[in-house]
Amino acid sequence: MNTPPRVLILGIGNVLWADEGFGVRAIESLQRNYQFENPDNVLMLDGGTQGIYLVQHIREADILVVFDAIDYALPGGTMKVVEGDQVPKFLGVKKVSLHQTGFQEVLALAEMMGDYPEHLLLVGVQPVLLEDYGGSLQPQVKAQIPTAIDTALSYLSQFGIHAMQRATPLTPNTEAAGTITDMDRYEYERPSATSALRTGDARVVHSDDFQVEYRPADIDGVSVPLDHHLDTYRPT
Repeated sequence: MNTPPRVLILGIGNVLWADEGFGVRAIESLQRNYQFENPDNVLMLDGGTQGIYLVQHIREADILVVFDAIDYALPGGTMKVVEGDQVPKFLGVKKVSLHQTGFQEVLALAEMMGDYPEHLLLVGVQPVLLEDYGGSLQPQVKAQIPTAIDTALSYLSQFGIHAMQRATPLTPNTEAAGTITDMDRYEYERPSATSALRTGDARVVHSDDFQVEYRPADIDGVSVPLDHHLDTYRPT
């Protein structure tokens, strides 16, 4: 009797920074709306920005599916699918967040330790807006969640991994994990711009202990031109 492949479906990103939360919101939607025929072999995981702490989960997977916001240099809201050896490359080039470099290193570490998924799929969506602290997904990005899930499920079906839609979606457990786990409520209850700073945590931005500015930064008289590609995703 053949052993079913072990599947890890991972959403990575940061829901506090607008479209950077796409991967997490996609995995939340998948968990609430679908159930797998053989759930013992499928792990759906909100990876957030955990980075290296995900390595053991990666090592245990035969099939890895990742949802994430990726800078493909395409129009905002565009979904692009990458498979196999190309996945680590897209997670590291023109990153939109520090978690992507961290996750690229996680894959490299898993490979170095001799336990690497046989099959990889990255379902990425081009962000529209990132620097909106406490903001939710932009409409173009949010609209891609159902398509991203369909794409992942179609890919898994090739390996005999099937999911069915729940008759009644699961209710977000806001008591255990907070309002942030319910995207609709998170959007509805968001404070106004006059009462909540949109460019970051006010305790940091308005503190004299930190210097907060867009890069490039002048470091010891040398201009370091970093993160110019993120200008597209900053409010004008």
